Amino acid sequence: MFKDLVVRKPIDQLMKEAANTRELKRVLGPLNLTTLGIGAIIGAGIFVLTGQAAAQYAGPAIVFSFIFSGFGAAMAALCYAEFASTVPISGSAYTYAYATLGELFAWIIGWDLMLEYLFGASTVAVGWSGYVVSFLEDFGIIVPSYLSSAPLTQDPVLGWQTTGAFLNLPAMFIVAVMTVLLVIGIKESAVFNNIIVLVKISVLILFITFGIAYIKTGNWVPFIPPNTGEFGHFGLSGILRGAGVIFFAYFGFDAVSTAAQEARNPKKDMPIGIISSLAISTVLYIAVSLVLTGLVKYDQLLVPDPIAVAVNAAGPGLFWLRPLVKIGAIAGLSSVVLVLLLSQPRIFYTMAKDGLLPKRFASIHPRFKTPYVTTILTGIIAMFVAGLFPIEILGALVSIGTLLAFAIVSASVIVLRRTQPDLPRPFKTPFVPWVPIFGMLFSFTQMIALPVDTWLRLLIWMAIGLVIYFSYGRKHSKVQNM
Repeated sequence: MFKDLVVRKPIDQLMKEAANTRELKRVLGPLNLTTLGIGAIIGAGIFVLTGQAAAQYAGPAIVFSFIFSGFGAAMAALCYAEFASTVPISGSAYTYAYATLGELFAWIIGWDLMLEYLFGASTVAVGWSGYVVSFLEDFGIIVPSYLSSAPLTQDPVLGWQTTGAFLNLPAMFIVAVMTVLLVIGIKESAVFNNIIVLVKISVLILFITFGIAYIKTGNWVPFIPPNTGEFGHFGLSGILRGAGVIFFAYFGFDAVSTAAQEARNPKKDMPIGIISSLAISTVLYIAVSLVLTGLVKYDQLLVPDPIAVAVNAAGPGLFWLRPLVKIGAIAGLSSVVLVLLLSQPRIFYTMAKDGLLPKRFASIHPRFKTPYVTTILTGIIAMFVAGLFPIEILGALVSIGTLLAFAIVSASVIVLRRTQPDLPRPFKTPFVPWVPIFGMLFSFTQMIALPVDTWLRLLIWMAIGLVIYFSYGRKHSKVQNM
């Protein structure tokens, strides 16, 4: 029985499926894939978490947190790049696990990826709602809190409570808009994403370029604030804690791998998209965090809109940039929602093609050539999750789900290198097994640091997934019935 659970899908079969699949349009080049990655990465992390992590944990040394966290993300990105070029299928980590660790592990990671992509889209939509409400207030348009807040919240002591709000309607609205766009077509979605990415990168470059002139070097003293006596609050331990918190800012580069079957030359272009998007985002993160902490003393950055606060602190000379910063944040968060909602349906699509989900999930729209059934399903679920739950709960689930995916992909590289050493690899992860080992260690370390409640939710989520697998997926698996 156990042998059946770890049955693997042969690499040559995966390659044959990739070559024969004509249902999805191959329209994405390296530029589209790179902007797709940037679209997913640059969002809540840079526009919200940077200031909060600096204020609570690392001070100006948040720069080192970004470097440390970026190193961990780079380890996982190199592993994703090898798989994306070797096995160019839209299933991402699910497909990689199927080819190396077996069907049960593939199901677990496929189910887990919902926490990253589906719940991630909901999380970012809630952040988008906050910025839009603030932007509208600048023009005297007030959105009532009972229509822009979650009706449910969780207190560490009292547990789940109602807030008196109805639904977070702006969060639901952005999910609905992006879902419609994704049903219409991947090319149209990519063009829209390219425009948004251009807007938010332009805003960040403007902030860096004009903000440098207003930096007060005294705000950088001390660059590494002394530890308060509590682990994680400044000092070296604060840099590590800050790295764990802002690691959320690096989530998204792996979303590029879900578009493999819509890439024109996936073996060459997928590694470019994954590595380039992460590298560009990391450079922007480091530069923005330096300017941010130079404009404002770090202990004043515990706010929802730290970059806007920094613009205000610079004085009248930068007031013109404040509305642009909010527009950039709204655009940035919009593109993250778009890319995450693009990724999840393609995981469902691949799982359905393997028989682990109903055939209906693999339906392609006759005109738009998109997986419209799973796109609409993903959008509906994400809408209600975004409307009902607070960002804190959703963010923790996204973190643990993504880190688990990173760890499994890193392990899979080592397994595949041992089991099929002669397999053609257009891109090879350097320094194997050390890079994958560091990727696993970094991911597991971050997971251990997350709250116990988050682990309990992960276990409950996985238990639900296993029930579905054993009651449906295993019985209908094409590999099991070959």
